[in-house]
Amino acid sequence: MTTVILDGKHVAQLTEEQLSVRVEALKAKSDGRTPVLATILVGDDPASATYVKMKGNACRRVGMESMAIELPASTRTNDLLREIEQLNENPDVHGILLQHPVPSQIDERACFDMIALEKDVDGVTCLGFGRMAMGEPAYGCATPQGIMRLLAHYEMNLEGLHAVVIGRSPILGKPMAMMMLEANATVTICHSRTRDLESHVRQADLVVGAVGRPEFIRADWIKDGAIVVDAGYHPGGVGDIELGPLAERASAITPVPGGVGPMTINTLIQQTVESGEKALS
Repeated sequence: MTTVILDGKHVAQLTEEQLSVRVEALKAKSDGRTPVLATILVGDDPASATYVKMKGNACRRVGMESMAIELPASTRTNDLLREIEQLNENPDVHGILLQHPVPSQIDERACFDMIALEKDVDGVTCLGFGRMAMGEPAYGCATPQGIMRLLAHYEMNLEGLHAVVIGRSPILGKPMAMMMLEANATVTICHSRTRDLESHVRQADLVVGAVGRPEFIRADWIKDGAIVVDAGYHPGGVGDIELGPLAERASAITPVPGGVGPMTINTLIQQTVESGEKALS
């Protein structure tokens, strides 16, 4: 069997070329203004700082602007809520990203939900999730939306497939399941405490690993010809699924790294461009 490699890095590069054209066209129509993504980093977590830097670099590659807001680790919930409220009211800001995680004293959910729906380009608000789940216009959570875009690029038709999503986080597993259901797949949601997880995975035409544990999903659980999407990334360059033995058994597979990861940031940037187009056109 020839396994299709779902190359997220390649698709992200193609999309950036298209987004650069859209940003230039928008600048021409709006006196040089561009979409602006505001990123909020609370504390000094090195990994979070790296992710925020990567997002700023992605903005610059397509000709967008980014606004980096850095707050001390001592920031309280009300301080962060006021910061977000100011960004909501700023007409020059078209997307708002609050970098996860925030320090433990902050009510992260309250702060996510303060983000205005039209600027929720990372798809983290309860309102955005609800609208997406109901098939109403909203920006999807960046990682699952990126996965859907990657599958669409490679013409993976989900209609009628049995998709098994392993993971139930509010910004990955749950929205992933809703998006695949909307695409007419039959969806089973599992997680780390699912009894006899192996038997569920064996039935899957499409497996999404989003459980957050390195190689938690074993290759011999996955049937020949399945589409395999690994949304995990752990030290040593491994994901949530044991991918090595699937190289010639799966019909399609996302590499780790280079599969889902690049699509996450790329989707965030694409949705910020869309928000900017709506506001500036």
